[in-house]
Amino acid sequence: MLKRIYDWCVDAADKPYALWILAAVAFAESSFFPIPPDIMLLPMSLARPKRAWWFAAVCTVASVAGGVLGYAIGALLYDSLGQWLIHLYGLSDKVDAFRASYAEWGAVIILVKGLTPIPYKLVTITSGFAGYNIWLFILCSIVARGGRFFFVAVLLNRYGDVIRAELEKRLGLWVAIGAVVLVLGFVVAFKLI
Repeated sequence: MLKRIYDWCVDAADKPYALWILAAVAFAESSFFPIPPDIMLLPMSLARPKRAWWFAAVCTVASVAGGVLGYAIGALLYDSLGQWLIHLYGLSDKVDAFRASYAEWGAVIILVKGLTPIPYKLVTITSGFAGYNIWLFILCSIVARGGRFFFVAVLLNRYGDVIRAELEKRLGLWVAIGAVVLVLGFVVAFKLI
């Protein structure tokens, strides 16, 4: 099954709909979807290493746009459901301290977490909840997400053949490692937030 999905992504790299699917996954991952766009970015870039830059650019733009939706979710849910939950759990006195620390360290949080396997939707929603400056959020998101996706593009553009051979030889192992990293990212993110 993994091999079929991988082969589909590799074969889809030349299809006109592939960029739309890649963009949709990158958009959704930044706001509500648990699967990172790397599941498509990697095989598509391995199939077409010269287009890895274009794929990274599409991921960056779509991820930042999805991040704005995640920001809106955090901001809007705070006004409707968030305040009620905070009062219910008796955390009303901690909201101002959280917002103050996020105002001070928000750029660092966005940049660091945007580059890591920690699910980015948690950063986007938290930024909206904390009322972080939207324009600074967008700028930090462009830097962080662009850095992450273009790093992948550089690696796959330069070492794509070696990486593809290794990946295809041990696909199950690399998917398992990716799944563990994704789960650990969620665990770390929940402990840090």
